[in-house]
Amino acid sequence: MSQSTASRPVAAGRGPGGPPDDPALVRTLVLVGHTGSGKTTLVETLLAAAGAITRPGTVDEGTTVTDHDEAARRQHRSVSLAVASFQHDGLTVNLVDTPGHPDYVGELRAGLRAADAALFVVSATDGLDGATALVWEECASLGLPRAVVVTKLDQPRADFDESVAVCQRVFGEGVVPVYLPLLGDDDTVAGLIGLLSQQVIDYSSGTREVRQADAEHLELIEGRRAELIEAVIQESEDDTLMDRYLAGDDIDETGLIADLERAVARGSFYPVLPIASAGGVGTQELLRLLTKAFPSPLERPMPAVTTPDGAPCDVPTCDPDGPLLAQVVKTTSDPYVGRISLVRVFSGTLRPDTVVHVSGHGDRFQRQAREGHEDHDVDERVGALSSPLGATLRPIEQCSAGNVCVVAKLTRAETGDTLSDPERPRLIEPWVLPEPLLPVAIHPHSPSDEDKLAESLARLTLEDSTIRVEHDQQTGQLLLWAMGEAHVSLALDRLSDRYGVHVDAIAVRVQLRETVTSRAEGRGRLVKQSGGHGQYAVCEMTVEPLPTGSGIEFAVEVVGGAVPKQYLGSVEKGVRARAEKGVLAGYPVTDVKVTLTGGKAHSVDSSDAAFASAGGLAFEEAVRAASPILLEPVHEVLVVADDEFVGAVMSDLSARRGRVTGTEPLGNGRSQVRADVPATSLGRYAVELRSIAHGTGTFTREYARHEPMPAHVADKVLDEMRSAPA
Repeated sequence: MSQSTASRPVAAGRGPGGPPDDPALVRTLVLVGHTGSGKTTLVETLLAAAGAITRPGTVDEGTTVTDHDEAARRQHRSVSLAVASFQHDGLTVNLVDTPGHPDYVGELRAGLRAADAALFVVSATDGLDGATALVWEECASLGLPRAVVVTKLDQPRADFDESVAVCQRVFGEGVVPVYLPLLGDDDTVAGLIGLLSQQVIDYSSGTREVRQADAEHLELIEGRRAELIEAVIQESEDDTLMDRYLAGDDIDETGLIADLERAVARGSFYPVLPIASAGGVGTQELLRLLTKAFPSPLERPMPAVTTPDGAPCDVPTCDPDGPLLAQVVKTTSDPYVGRISLVRVFSGTLRPDTVVHVSGHGDRFQRQAREGHEDHDVDERVGALSSPLGATLRPIEQCSAGNVCVVAKLTRAETGDTLSDPERPRLIEPWVLPEPLLPVAIHPHSPSDEDKLAESLARLTLEDSTIRVEHDQQTGQLLLWAMGEAHVSLALDRLSDRYGVHVDAIAVRVQLRETVTSRAEGRGRLVKQSGGHGQYAVCEMTVEPLPTGSGIEFAVEVVGGAVPKQYLGSVEKGVRARAEKGVLAGYPVTDVKVTLTGGKAHSVDSSDAAFASAGGLAFEEAVRAASPILLEPVHEVLVVADDEFVGAVMSDLSARRGRVTGTEPLGNGRSQVRADVPATSLGRYAVELRSIAHGTGTFTREYARHEPMPAHVADKVLDEMRSAPA
């Protein structure tokens, strides 16, 4: 920002010694950008500039504050949300660092709920990716104020002007630079030029020096300054300002800055700032923007609130003296202190050793109940409170409305849960999480791993809401559903490194089925004599196809009591048991009518077990003679992508044996494609769609029906089954 002191007024509070009681003295912002854009490095630079750390760490050395996760240090990129809180200019600033990889969108969504504004970090060498553009749209739908920081200006091929042009093209109107980078003698970034103040902020000497711009600088910024002033005036509450400006009147700089800051807080103007972290260029200007222009919690609307049973209720205001209302943003299991929860307080004041009510959240709560999670509608005592600086937790006495803190020993609360007054329990609407769509089948590596696997998976899903664990009853496989390959790798690493459980990833088996395509007869004969009572039963039956979804229909047309009535139930039991095991390839047989037409019994040696076995043998013989085929599950797939990639998406779906059933424009340059696609072709679609649609594609899938598998595909499945080791 400019060096002027004009800003929206803030109230007095506790001051820099600790978290404030006044929400007006809190600024919480989430850093957004693709992997490698420089978010974590920017956090380090800001912390050092504010005096929160003595010197900035580096991602390559694994010494940064927010990349404290061992996996993040090993991969040299953020893999989870982290918060760094510090004091600056009498305010508490909470920086929420989020991963840039699209696999970790769950962490990003949590960060958006915790924050009151978003800082988009754009690399001057890499530009923008499709996923970042989607996040900009999401922030717009949430009404979240935004600013843009262009980083890595000190690297070769860095181009600030091109980066701004890309941001304006992708993000739309209102994206305007407020500073320009100042190049030194060796073409490195030596400082900034303020477009409103027309001042040069020179960092070349190692200290920040401010002076009036030279004539050459004024000529350089003339056009950009006019663009900025016009953009600010359009957002001004003074309707006469534009007329005065066009008439040539001098416009007061202080008033322009105040208008700019108000527009940023409203979310209608998006300033662009250049940053060169190596020399700290632009950090003080960015800190001023964060504290003066970004909104306090008092200026942001509350999320939707209901009673735990979903009834409407009055939504409290952001008042430290109001009823308690807070939400768990992230849950982590620490090997030393146990479960810790990152909490955003929206109303009231959270204090240690007090009892709060923990409420679950809607459909996800119901799903977790099915997966064995504990009750989410209980009272629980709060443990110690801390202010986070990455992994460093600094004890605090309380956390008031508008702030974030870490809470220890909340043994029932999970990510997304609501903390409220036990006398007035409430439920905050959860943020929307995408369904994990990449499955991987896992199997314990050893018996000792099997003993610990269930508990470890429960803890893993507790920490990461975008991981789902499912036991497939038909295939017998344990499936871990994740957002992508990087997410799968992280989950397996955490099972191994954090919980000491080793698993093997194996091929996912799709729920195929078998059926018949013609009518055929079969005969099952069981005759055994080995001393004493023997076993004797003969069954004759026919099978014929039924419409899709009919299952197994059993009928009896036995004449003359050839099969005694007391054994008819056993025959049906044997048929259904054999149908469940499959005949052609070991998959359940379905959509078949079975008619028992005859048989033989022995007055002494016949039994229920004998007729069950004979029924199964007759069924198998009949099915093999009735031209059996494989059925594969078909899913209805909805793909949303930018219009320019719709053609590529449709071509790819067709290559997957999918049938495109329709397209629909959604506006804003995006369309939806609807298709029916075999599940066997969707195994890695979550990964491959990103490449096809350049990061702009998302999809959902839902089971529709089973359909006959093409013969050449079925032959391949059968060949693989025969060649598989026993």
